[in-house]
Amino acid sequence: MCGITGIKAFNEIGRINMIHLAAATESLAKRGPDNQGLFYDHFVGMGHRRLSIIDVSESAHQPMSDASGRYQIIFNGEIFNYKQLKKGLQEKGASFQTESDTEVLLQLYILFGKKALNHLNGFFSFAIFDVADGSLFIARDRLGIKPLYYYYDEDKLIFASEMKAIMRYGIQKELSFESLLTYLQLNYIPAPLTILKGVHKLLPGHFIECKKNEVTVEQWYKVPFEASRTVGRHGYSDKQKELRELLTSAVKQRLVADVPLGTFLSGGTDSSIIAGIASKLHPGIHSFSIGYKDDPFFDETEYAELVARHFNTQHHVFKLSNDDLLNHLDGMISYIDEPFADSSALPVYILSEETRKHVTVALSGDGADELFGGYNKHLAWQKSVEPSISNAVAKRLLPLWKSLPASRSSALGNKVRQLSKYGEGLKLSAEDRYWRWASYMAENQALAYLSPSAKEGLGMDMYRDHKAGWLLPLKRSESLNSFLLADTQLVLPDDMLTKVDRMSMANALEVRVPFLDHRVVEFAFGLPESFKIHNGTRKRILQDAFKEFLPQKLYNRPKKGFEVPLLKWMQNEMKSTLDSIVFNEEKLNEQGIFCPQQLALLRQQLHSNNPGDAHATTWALYIFQKWWENYFK
Repeated sequence: MCGITGIKAFNEIGRINMIHLAAATESLAKRGPDNQGLFYDHFVGMGHRRLSIIDVSESAHQPMSDASGRYQIIFNGEIFNYKQLKKGLQEKGASFQTESDTEVLLQLYILFGKKALNHLNGFFSFAIFDVADGSLFIARDRLGIKPLYYYYDEDKLIFASEMKAIMRYGIQKELSFESLLTYLQLNYIPAPLTILKGVHKLLPGHFIECKKNEVTVEQWYKVPFEASRTVGRHGYSDKQKELRELLTSAVKQRLVADVPLGTFLSGGTDSSIIAGIASKLHPGIHSFSIGYKDDPFFDETEYAELVARHFNTQHHVFKLSNDDLLNHLDGMISYIDEPFADSSALPVYILSEETRKHVTVALSGDGADELFGGYNKHLAWQKSVEPSISNAVAKRLLPLWKSLPASRSSALGNKVRQLSKYGEGLKLSAEDRYWRWASYMAENQALAYLSPSAKEGLGMDMYRDHKAGWLLPLKRSESLNSFLLADTQLVLPDDMLTKVDRMSMANALEVRVPFLDHRVVEFAFGLPESFKIHNGTRKRILQDAFKEFLPQKLYNRPKKGFEVPLLKWMQNEMKSTLDSIVFNEEKLNEQGIFCPQQLALLRQQLHSNNPGDAHATTWALYIFQKWWENYFK
């Protein structure tokens, strides 16, 4: 796990920007604290920050070249099947100077070109420069586990693992109001957009080729998918067995490292499965969980401890107070180089910091919900597409749900919030329903937060084109699998995986995700939806496949998530801070982006007895303003 950046100049004007390569590489230091390496050619520069995981020797430092010196590679990630690939390459006559997966990847590319991507099992972003013909090849993994940003104009192409490195090259910074409108709804910015015009995220399963100063972007992988699948009557038990075998193989591959490793353990089914398999393959493995001293509603550490005892892991629990969370807030926010307002990033940041004191690599259970239907919205979707009396009642009672106090911070308030959102969704088309359920606020509400000048700078046609792309799976079918595919292409890479990557890398911790082994992903999307949600049971096949493996107490309990008590903070400890940073009318008028009157109404709702999602919107605005101060102002 590392940080990469580079520049390809198209002319002497673009070449001037190569003076920023070292500073851009240094900005990625937390991703790779073990070594920094630079490579310069006349029109190409490449930088690498290394976190040593496999072959920790100096010989595996990057940028790395082949024996002839023709090819140079910088690589962020891990190739889990590199030993098998290496054996096959040796049979074809390749020789190796290191034990690293980086050299295997380079030799594979030299032999197969871009088709090498199809041989890889891992997560990655990498760049390979061919000195002989001046071409540059850049690629991102299938599911978007590792990040890759890029910027290009008539003079240069720039790329990096994080946007802070892109900004170090001195590019002009111009706010993208299309991205801001999307951010206000989702609390994150999905690919290919970023908060800056001209800077893009490379989509998962895509690559960039730059030949003779021509830049092309192409897709090399997409999830094999049919909206409706059927399996024979006796297929369910066979598929459970296959799932157990696939996950065991995925975990086994991800336990290969030349440094200490462990596993996150939240107490939910997904992380418990991964921890359990890992403990069988690696007895006595360390496990790590986090809980809340001051808010039992969000604390699940008792379940994590139950699983740890069941599998005899060396368990570490970090119990946090509100003060602990608040004391880490500035450290977390300072690392975010693009507005990102998933509040669970804060506990992930702290968990990563504490875990890194013991191990360098941690496994996680991320991805299972999106693949197998683990969220409330997945169950709601299945119910919504089936005509029923309950749906008619839910629509009719929508005014009632909207009149009752709603909040994520209590069980009753959260149920009211869910009923209201469900009733709203039933009145919408499949695409609009998905978007509403993925969002904290409706599009017209988000528009109301923008100032008149911001709206003038907003390209609604561009925004709608991107939105249509994100919702494409729902345009083809209303099936549950289509919903899950949309989540896998939108929420998973741009929220969940972004959160884990940034917060772990801020602490030089590599996090591996066995559920996102592409074999598991393809297996999941080859299943009929009844194997995923059935009679109200979410992640049905996953739960049944491991029912005899896990403690019984884990089953049939409410899913809490990894949230933090934002509302209590905002009404108490953070009140004066928010008044100064988010709700200050003078500052808002000077900035000219947001509508002060609308934010005054938001503040009023935040401190009312019916806050709804006001705290989530306030958090998004707070994160934006802190980003503005750190990176844009």
